[in-house]
Amino acid sequence: MGRRRACCAAWDTREPDLNEILLYALGVLVFALAMVLSIGLHEAGHFFFAKRYGVRVTQFMIGFGPTLWSRKKGETEYGVKAVPLGGFVKMIGMLPPGTKEQERIAAGLGESVAARKARRALEKNGKAAGASEDAELVRGSSTGMFTSVISSTRAGEFELVEPEDKDRLFYRLPARKKAMVMLAGPMVNLLLAFGLFWGAFGTYGERAMEPTGSTVVALVSDCAIVGGTGRDVVCTPEDPASPAKQLGIEVGDRIVSYNGTAVQRWDDLTALVHTNKTGQATVVVQRGDQELTLGPASTAVRVKTEDGSGAEVGYLGVGPESVQVVHRLGPVAVLGKMAGYTTSTVSTISKLPERTWGVLQAITGQAERSPDSPMSVIGGSRVAGEIAATSNPGFDVASKSFLLAMVIASFNLFIGIFNLIPLMPLDGGHIGGALWEGIRNVVAKLRGLPRPRPVDVGKQLPVAMVLMMAFAGMSIILMLGDIIVPIKTGL
Repeated sequence: MGRRRACCAAWDTREPDLNEILLYALGVLVFALAMVLSIGLHEAGHFFFAKRYGVRVTQFMIGFGPTLWSRKKGETEYGVKAVPLGGFVKMIGMLPPGTKEQERIAAGLGESVAARKARRALEKNGKAAGASEDAELVRGSSTGMFTSVISSTRAGEFELVEPEDKDRLFYRLPARKKAMVMLAGPMVNLLLAFGLFWGAFGTYGERAMEPTGSTVVALVSDCAIVGGTGRDVVCTPEDPASPAKQLGIEVGDRIVSYNGTAVQRWDDLTALVHTNKTGQATVVVQRGDQELTLGPASTAVRVKTEDGSGAEVGYLGVGPESVQVVHRLGPVAVLGKMAGYTTSTVSTISKLPERTWGVLQAITGQAERSPDSPMSVIGGSRVAGEIAATSNPGFDVASKSFLLAMVIASFNLFIGIFNLIPLMPLDGGHIGGALWEGIRNVVAKLRGLPRPRPVDVGKQLPVAMVLMMAFAGMSIILMLGDIIVPIKTGL
């Protein structure tokens, strides 16, 4: 019945003050630390179950590229690398052997790395001997480009295997344990997302303006647009005055009756207005200590309903009194919301190449950047900074904390789901291999056949290389987009 007047916001051209700059930096820092922590906990999930199942873990690293800091504790080196866009846990024996020599090493019959290095140091032609032995590790494979990639990667894996590791190789784990080790990382991100969503919705809650139900008028529309919904429009001199304006209804009036029928609730008034077929209305209002009869006046203007049905109903042009209502959600309700977010995230991932292309078009000036386009961690940090620094009305510490938690939770949800894609080099590639291995083992057992050899996920490595290049390309485009044409948050 009422209408909210549309308006256009002007660009904010004022210079940010020192306080805003510091708050922006704080938001960026909080987001960056949250992402580093999320990566670390993701890798900790892999690490915990790998160690629990006896796999030797040689490295636990946050980031990629050159090592900035590391320390070895026990058999594992812990460290931080220069590019904080991920992390890894190096587990021994991720791929099954592909040559006789590798089978010997896996069985604990091969020469240890330490012994090999010591022997090579004593040999006169160390480099030649080393090259010969490295060649032995890949011998028996074809010389095609893809198979060479598989063979060289497998050879690198077995360079790290010691004789005492024969029972600590990842590929020897039962299928369910392999799946658990690789599933643990994404599950940590999903649990973090749930915890953040629950914390946000359980403490700050969902906030919405809801009508009180009373018949007190909080808004009077200036005009009515025939054929429109009567909402979110800008009046022009040619538009007819709204029926409420014609009647002289004012903000603060309490409507007592409509066409002689008493009204106690706003819904009662709405029903009477919508079904008014006479085109005339008389309204009684309580204004201060006075009860006034307004009208009769024409309310013949009819507008389309907002539910999409296309039906036309009577229109008065008043809006109800509303209050902010807070709904704090429990874990079950949050899970329901998270299910919706998950569906949206899966849709985003499925359209990632298409949407990344849209960002590239925005970078080159061929199109505007879509507000719902994907963004990189640079975009996430910018959004976090803008949330922390905004001075817009209604943004207090609680609301800013809520929005920051939602941004960080959304990134964790994306990381968790993205890593479950059943393709190498993502965790889902190993999980898919483990599940397929488990199915083969069950079928073999039912048929009374010997247990099959472990599934060789190394055969996915050529695909993994292509995907890694594609992911790297999309990441670069998104990062450039977040710098050149960042998403406008309106904060």
